[in-house]
Amino acid sequence: MKNPMKFLLGLSLLVVVLVGCGGNKNQVEFWTPLTGEDGANMDALVQAFNETEPEFEVNHVVTSDLYTNLYTVLNSGSGIPDLTLIHADRVPNFVNQGLLESMDEVMSQQPELREENYIEEAWNSGVVDGTVYTIPLDIHSSAMYYNQDLLEKYGVEHWLDDDVVTFDEMLELQGQMDEGQYVLNDALLGWVVLAQIQNLGGDVEDENGDPAVNTPEMREAIEAIKQLADAGLMTPYGEDGYLSFQAGDVIFSTDGTWSSLGHGMVEDLNFGVTNVYAFEPEVFHNRASSHLFSMLKSEDRTDEKVAVIADFLEFIRENSIEWAEAGQIVASVDVIESPEYANYMQSFFTSTEQQMEALHIYTYEHYPYVAEAIDTYVADLVHGEMDIDQGLAEMQSFVVDRVEQGTLDLENVIEELEEAEEE
Repeated sequence: MKNPMKFLLGLSLLVVVLVGCGGNKNQVEFWTPLTGEDGANMDALVQAFNETEPEFEVNHVVTSDLYTNLYTVLNSGSGIPDLTLIHADRVPNFVNQGLLESMDEVMSQQPELREENYIEEAWNSGVVDGTVYTIPLDIHSSAMYYNQDLLEKYGVEHWLDDDVVTFDEMLELQGQMDEGQYVLNDALLGWVVLAQIQNLGGDVEDENGDPAVNTPEMREAIEAIKQLADAGLMTPYGEDGYLSFQAGDVIFSTDGTWSSLGHGMVEDLNFGVTNVYAFEPEVFHNRASSHLFSMLKSEDRTDEKVAVIADFLEFIRENSIEWAEAGQIVASVDVIESPEYANYMQSFFTSTEQQMEALHIYTYEHYPYVAEAIDTYVADLVHGEMDIDQGLAEMQSFVVDRVEQGTLDLENVIEELEEAEEE
């Protein structure tokens, strides 16, 4: 056990959750991982729905260790929430373990809950072998914010003419930056690498469905980003590049669509948003994920609750402009096509068909392991703290070991929890 206290804390939180709301026959229990300010936006949506006086009110429960808590109640068979908000990368594994109900009954009761009413990439991330297991709330994507004043200072405003900044363009400023200023930071660096994998035509699984991390595309992506760091154009290793951008010392910050809220609170920060940098303007991607409404397998979920869930999801589809306030790309087509949505900065990413096609959600079953490996190693590789050959080999072994151990499988998670409890 690496951190038994973490698991014990998760169990303690779960007990509080279950005592407060588990198994309530008169409410639809809705669990989410929305521990940030976005939790308040979801609270507002839930409250607005409850004011329509449904047969059962929705009770929004935020849990900081959602997946551990879900595994625990699934194992016990009691206290299973009626509705959950999960991430796209969890869907394949949950489906393969038989943990999710399909959305067939929900969709039959609300016919507007259908594919053409949602962003395609978000909808498809919840479809496995032709069965719809989720209804999407949003896409949350990597983004690249720019400092307009610094673009003008260094005379490179034209880089944004085609909405894609390239590696070669950024390298033009090598040796030209004032001391303490940089072209870009390394925020969400793992997401940047995953975008480059798509730009290069690669993937994180091979033709046999096995994880593929030690690949030519991964190497090329890391080497290209490392070249920017080696040229002195990236914020130094260990420095908070996100804050450096907000301080006005970085031209480009590669963080997330939700970060527009934080950047907007900085006085005198003259900023905008564009796509994550790429090798060429014709081929670009923004690595993304999605929050998806799902129903775990449960014998206690009644037909009446399913009907309320269907009504709630239709309410969200029609009214999720509130979710745009959280800085997310709303999945509902009706919302993103509304004039009001254009006022939100993240509307850039759905402004054209090309932009929507650039949003890429990885739905590979073992993707969570791949993402963990990249996040563990990528900063060391880009900043030259580790040899790339060694790093790629270790990343591949990391993922293969995780797959063999099945650390996301219900049985293994519960075994870890029980071991932690005994300790």
